[in-house]
Amino acid sequence: MICSNVKIKDGVLYFGGQNTVLLAEKYGTPLYLMDEATIRENCRNYVSALQEYMGQDSYPLYASKAASFKRIYEIIGEEGLGADVVSSGEIYTALKAGFDMSKAYFQGNNKTDEDIVYAMDNGVGYFVCDNVEEVDAIERIACEKGIVQKILLRLTPGIDPHTYDEVATGKVDSKFGTAIETGQALEIALHTLECRHISLEGFHCHVGSMVFESSTFTRSAEIMLGFMHELKNNCGFVAKILDLGGGYGVKYTCCDPAIDIKENIKGVCEFVKAECQRLDYPLPSLRLEPGRSIAANAGMTLYTVGTVKRITGYKNYVSVDGGMTDNPRFALYGSKYTVLLANKASEETTIECDLVGRCCESGDVIQPNVKFPNSVTRGDIVAVLTTGAYNYSMASNYNRICRPPVVMIDGERDYVSVKRESFEYLTANDV
Repeated sequence: MICSNVKIKDGVLYFGGQNTVLLAEKYGTPLYLMDEATIRENCRNYVSALQEYMGQDSYPLYASKAASFKRIYEIIGEEGLGADVVSSGEIYTALKAGFDMSKAYFQGNNKTDEDIVYAMDNGVGYFVCDNVEEVDAIERIACEKGIVQKILLRLTPGIDPHTYDEVATGKVDSKFGTAIETGQALEIALHTLECRHISLEGFHCHVGSMVFESSTFTRSAEIMLGFMHELKNNCGFVAKILDLGGGYGVKYTCCDPAIDIKENIKGVCEFVKAECQRLDYPLPSLRLEPGRSIAANAGMTLYTVGTVKRITGYKNYVSVDGGMTDNPRFALYGSKYTVLLANKASEETTIECDLVGRCCESGDVIQPNVKFPNSVTRGDIVAVLTTGAYNYSMASNYNRICRPPVVMIDGERDYVSVKRESFEYLTANDV
């Protein structure tokens, strides 16, 4: 099995030690499940590795966009992570969870003045500034408020991470950050250092998502540290923080490689230390921004089969009571998943089907070419594995379909973290 928290017992699929068929009966489907123990284990792998290999001042930031709801901010706060937030809505959610906003880092390539004011008023510790317009806006608003705002500057190191084009963010022509190669990074850094109401704490980069090789991060670190060394020689400025972003991939199918996160972080930290020593540059504290690798394998989605359509001589379809409204990732990226029939997990899989949703949309496909037992029928429970990241957070009300609940599993206990949406919710803002 691709996830250690997934087992088959007496022909039934178990997740986080609990019977998924019974959970589907208890809460209904579609149903997002999250395994709290796995979330905490993933958090601890990052925290312990960064502290062991880079010191107590280094810590990970949870990339909120992977899955943002109150309970997950409570968990990451308890585990010692900071938070990478990308909107006022994520800031609000973290605040409602009682998260320490001094460890929040506000990302995004186009923060509005309203966003900036809201973040400052609520004590967001750091802004990760994408461009000179944002720097100037922060300087103006911080001046009006009589404060000095800490920031990192987001730079693009010009690296192709060999990932999906849709999630590659570190190339020179990306919409994110300021390019080092063009000389504009040096210009924005010098400009920022002249701002009286901004404290430049360091630099950030993010090369992309679903990265399986740490060489991507070491190449980023080499370019970023080279730039930081150049800036030190240019004006004497020494950065306190180097944020290398996130992007470690996860094992969605048996074809994906497994990553030893701690061992990979060790290698990145050793490279950063050696490069700083070579450049005679003071060692900065390090930030990484895991999101997918914290939440993905902690999640599973359950559905109920509605129809099984067998088109003689062509193909077969298994339709479920969810779809692209709760998991748009195949429609967006062609994302691959491992799919099992939870109530018939031990039966031989002999029929190939496209697993599709209930939306009035031909692109409503969860996963093509899935192998199911030939006995698959209405009422069976389908489990899609590794759905903890970018499923709930990207869900929609397309076709006026209510979003599923998020149920957290904690050993023998299970509890609702996010309620199932009601029909009343769908019209709450209609006038």
